[in-house]
Formats: sequence, C-alpha cells, structure tokens
Amino acid sequence: MKARLVLAASVAATALAIAGCGGSSDSSSSDPATLAPPKSPLYIEMAVQPQGELQSNIDSLAKSIAGVDDLGGLIVSELENSASSSDEPVDFEKEIAPWLGEKGAMSFQSYDGDDFTGYGIAVQSTDTEATQDFIDKQSAKSDEPSEQGSYEGVDYEIEADDGTTVGVIGDFLAIAEDERSFKGMIDASEGESLADEDNFNSAIDAAPSGSLADVFVDIGGLIEQSGGAIDPNAQQFLDSAGLDPEEATAVASLVPGSDRIEIDLSSDISADNPPTGDASKLLSSLPGGSFAAFASPEFGKRFEEAIDGIDENGIPGEIPPNQLKSTMKAAGLDLDKISASIGDLAVFAQGNTERNLTGAVVLSTDSASEATNTVANIGLLLRASHTPGVTAISGKASGFSVSSPDLGSQPLVVAAQGERIAISYGLAASAQALTAGKSATLAEDPAYKEAVAALGSTPISGFVDGPAALQLATSLVPAGEEGFAEAKPYLAKIAYVALGGGASGDRSTAKLIVGLGK
Repeated sequence: MKARLVLAASVAATALAIAGCGGSSDSSSSDPATLAPPKSPLYIEMAVQPQGELQSNIDSLAKSIAGVDDLGGLIVSELENSASSSDEPVDFEKEIAPWLGEKGAMSFQSYDGDDFTGYGIAVQSTDTEATQDFIDKQSAKSDEPSEQGSYEGVDYEIEADDGTTVGVIGDFLAIAEDERSFKGMIDASEGESLADEDNFNSAIDAAPSGSLADVFVDIGGLIEQSGGAIDPNAQQFLDSAGLDPEEATAVASLVPGSDRIEIDLSSDISADNPPTGDASKLLSSLPGGSFAAFASPEFGKRFEEAIDGIDENGIPGEIPPNQLKSTMKAAGLDLDKISASIGDLAVFAQGNTERNLTGAVVLSTDSASEATNTVANIGLLLRASHTPGVTAISGKASGFSVSSPDLGSQPLVVAAQGERIAISYGLAASAQALTAGKSATLAEDPAYKEAVAALGSTPISGFVDGPAALQLATSLVPAGEEGFAEAKPYLAKIAYVALGGGASGDRSTAKLIVGLGK
C-alpha cells in the first residue's frame, strides 16, 4: 500500500471539505486531540466541514484571491489527476467523501531543536468500515506489500519504503510517521492525551469561535525538548520584561471573513504582567500617507522594567551589576526620571522609493520640559564624548542632529516639541512627527479607518497601507525577480494590514487582519 497516497488523500480531503466538498454532515463529535500524546509540542486542528457563514466566507475569499468559483472542484480534480499519474487512482466522491467527518488534526510528538518529529494525523470518520475499506483498496493497488501489525487491538499497516503507518483508531483515520508514533496515538486514545492537559485546554478555550484552524504551541515544551537552554542575555531580557517562556503556551487561530483574513494569537508568556493600554490615539495622529505605522502602549513602563532588570543584573562582560543607572546619572542622564516621563511609543515610515524613504520614532511624554531636557542631555553627552557630526538644532523644536556617511544623505535627528520626542531620519520626518494634527493624519486615511473598523473593540497598534507598501516594494525589488512577479498579483489585492492587541485575563492577545480590496 502507498500510505503516502492515503496521507495525501486525507489531507486533500480536509482541504476539499473546506472548499465545500465534504462528506456526510452526520459526523462524529470525537476530539482529534485525544489521539495526540501528552506533551505534544505542536498541534494543528482544522474544521473539515465548515457550515454557514464560515463556508460562505471561504468561498468568497477563494473567488476574491484566486478568481476560483469552484475551489472544491478544482482541488478534487488536482487530487484525482495526481493519483492517476501515480497509477493509484482515487475517486474522491466515492472513496473519501462518504466517510469524511467534521475535524482533522496533526500533532508532533517531539522537537529536537531543529525539527519536529513523530507526526500523527487524525481525520474524523463517520463510517470506520468505509475508511478501512479505503485503506484496504489502496493497499491492494500497491506493487510493494505493506507489513501488517497490531497493537492494543488496533490493526495497522506499515509502508515498506519509509515506515509510514496507517490504520483506524476509534473514530479516526490515523496516519503516523512510523510504527512507534502510531502506537503513541493508540496509547493516547486509551489513556492520557493532549486533550487531558490543563495548559492545552486553557489555550484552546481562548481561541475565537468561528475559526477555520487552530495551532497550539507548547513554548515551554519546545524549550525543554530542545535542551532547555536559553542564552543568558536572552534570559535576562525575558526576565526584565516579565516574560516566562518555560511555562508558556500559545494558540494561533485562522478566521476567514468575506473580505479579510484574520489571525488571532493568545499566549500566557507574560501571565504575571500581560500588556495593557491603548496607543491608538498616538498612532492615529501620525502623518497621513505613511505606508506603515506601529505603536506600543505604555512603552515607558516596559522601558523602566527593562532598565531595572539590566541595572540589577548587569550585562556580562560589559556592565557590572548595579552600575548602569549610576553611571548614566553621573553622565547627566537620569534613567529613572526619563522612563517615568515616557508614555507610548510609535513609529511610522513613508516613501515610495529608496531615495525618498524616511520615517521616525515618536515618544509621548508626561511633560514638555522633561521631553526637552531629555533630548538636550543626550545631545550634551554625545558632544562631550566627541561623537562626530553632532549639531544642535533650534526653533519650534529643540534637539540635535547626527550626520554620517553611514547614514546616507540625511541626518539622524533627535528633537522635542511639546510633549513629544521624535527620533527621525531627516528633518522633514521630524517636523511631521512633532506637529501632529497640523497636517493630514492617519486618522483621516480611508484605509486606516477600514483597519480600525475591522479590529472592532481591539485597539489598533499597527497599520500597513497595502497599495503604498506594494509600490515601495516594486521599486526596491530587482526587475525580473520571478518570485515577486508571481506574488505581485496577489499582493495587489491587499488593501490594508491591521494589527491590534491587549490582554484577556492572564493571557496576552493579538489580532492580525489582512483586508482585501474590492
């Protein structure tokens, strides 16, 4: 038996069902996670028979993105043509559709730091006799007989050339990388499985309703299975930011819309201190015409926590413990005072060619005097250290610029005006960053408005203008680049990309939406 063909058929069946070619609606309610061994570091589950609005959205996206009216028919045709070319024809409607259930999942039993191994695929079956008949028919067509096996009352077949193992476990067509992995699926189905683990259930429960697919990652498990070592400097950064990856999990969900693709992410990596705040006001005030803009709420708070962590622990070989703050204060920079005055952070980029590409980082502060004093002190420190190319600037904004051949034709500008600090490439970007509301802003941009509306109650923290970003990419990518040329018609359909985030209980959440043009 060519078990690879069974694998391809089952995966294709999932895709076909997504496209509206699924089998019986009277499918099992069994959970595919019951076949995933406990501590599986990666688990992917998909709805193979979506209904109602979800099905309608998938059809709409297929037509919008690929111009395909009958995605299911196209995939069926490709599957059957592929099977026929391998001399092992498959009739999807007769051999797969009648027993296809509601869900399918793929899990991996281990991770060695480079690769996931021990995969297992479980596809719900509404008729296990028909599923077994499908396996038997594929086996009969093979030139190379498969090895027969049995474990805990479950019969299976092992492909001769690569050990792929296939059988029916409970209400599922089960396919595994090898016999050992298949036995692991049987053990899970009859004992403890991923479905019994609290961290898995809490992560999956946080996934949004109406998702097409959910991807669960045991972050702590990945670290442990890959050797459990985190670089000391990276660990220090994680500690200072209040992040604990060793006990963390994450789940990503794909939610199709009629004119958008949404990805929701939830993680407890910062369970003790999940990010909160709303920087959408600062983001919305950035210059209109920006092809990309992002914001981070309560950046000052995070900066303060990071500085405290570095000061307490030092940086091996560079800064001794308890020396960072005192050293900088002696040089004229009070890091505690600076971090306490900083609020949100935002960054924007403009331009449609490499020549006119520019942008700025913008920091909101609690006090105009603190903003001015901070920038002035940094400028004095640079001049005192004889940094070349430093020039003071004055006027409505105060600060300094740094010119260098390494920076290109424009200087790096650090300036303050009102309660804002801007760090920009070029004077023009600095002026735009510091004069919010005196010219067109993102809040007035139609695509930005769509992005905000798409996120709903989730505060926006990132925005990309699809056409503007594509125009820049077209100018930067060398002519004749085949990959870009092939992707460009699909990229041209993107109207905007919206990013939002927040917290739900002890979990950090993020939402990414790709909006499609009409």
